[in-house]
Amino acid sequence: MGILNVTPDSFSDGGQHMDIEAAIGAARAMAEAGAAIIDIGAESTRPGAARIDGDTERQRLLPVIEAVRSVLPDMAISVDTYRSKTTRMALKAGAQIVNDVWGLQRDADVANLAADTGAGLVIMQTGRERAVLPDPIEDQRVFLSRSIDIALKAGVAEAQIVLDPGFGFAKDADHNAVLMARFGELHALGFPLLAGTSRKRFLGHFTGRPVQARDVATAATSALLRASGAAVLRVHDVAMNMDAVAIADAMVAAGRQEAGAGTEPA
Repeated sequence: MGILNVTPDSFSDGGQHMDIEAAIGAARAMAEAGAAIIDIGAESTRPGAARIDGDTERQRLLPVIEAVRSVLPDMAISVDTYRSKTTRMALKAGAQIVNDVWGLQRDADVANLAADTGAGLVIMQTGRERAVLPDPIEDQRVFLSRSIDIALKAGVAEAQIVLDPGFGFAKDADHNAVLMARFGELHALGFPLLAGTSRKRFLGHFTGRPVQARDVATAATSALLRASGAAVLRVHDVAMNMDAVAIADAMVAAGRQEAGAGTEPA
């Protein structure tokens, strides 16, 4: 999943894709690098970012979705929003997936729209604006179980749902490291998992690198999380992370082959 932010203030690529032609160029490059999904967002979710209203979000977002759909008709497009009105209009403009960073707990009508349209639904966990449990996986389980319940009660099919543990969202560096180490435990929730670590602050904490120099660290996390079963990796540099995932997939496949060979009769 390639990240395409049409914002002036995102922490990594703010201001780079505000022009439609620039956004189209970035989308084409991601597609050529192997992206299966392009995730388009118009409101920065970095810590401390100013909230924008829905009208501003839609003015930035909808023309880019329509433009990317016109030049990449076969590309899966995800809309990064938590607002139901934006979701409705984005799906009409050509998006097929909604990526909700508030896990349906800010605007539950997003779930109703996913149910009505059959759109894919990424449900992200966040620690913002709430009390967080001391155990990271238990905190994930409690939050995401509530979100899954909202989705299923709205009529969303299980096959539409992907879960995102929300790396970096009200989580310090150590919390993120624990979440990576215990990522495999999240499979107990019963849904495919998305991981979005790309260029995030905790990578800078461990490497000392500034934002624009964190793609190698991102690729390392992509390989590790893919080996732990991540189904989708949300990244800025698609090509580098495709390589990292290819190595992780080869390692996992070899391990399975070896395990299978070990069970053969002598």
